[in-house]
Amino acid sequence: MKITIQTVGVTPHEPLKERIEKKLAKLETFYDKIVETTVFLKVENATEKANKTTELIIKVPGDDIVVKKTCATFEESLDECADTAKKLLIKKKELA
Repeated sequence: MKITIQTVGVTPHEPLKERIEKKLAKLETFYDKIVETTVFLKVENATEKANKTTELIIKVPGDDIVVKKTCATFEESLDECADTAKKLLIKKKELA
């Protein structure tokens, strides 16, 4: 699976990139037909504490799965996105 990381107004540090790749690689164990995953990292309105948004676009045959979460840290929003994507991939596999 190809993983693309795109950022808006942020430069992700190396441990965050490694965490993204590790988390997303696990998704393949739930659904093995993932073609590509695009990760968008963005800082929303800077006055709020929960302003780090992670959006996943998971390309699978026939459909794309889109998950978007906003939390206080990128790590937290990534974890929530990965958990939601996992549930959606399991559901997609069961329906196939």
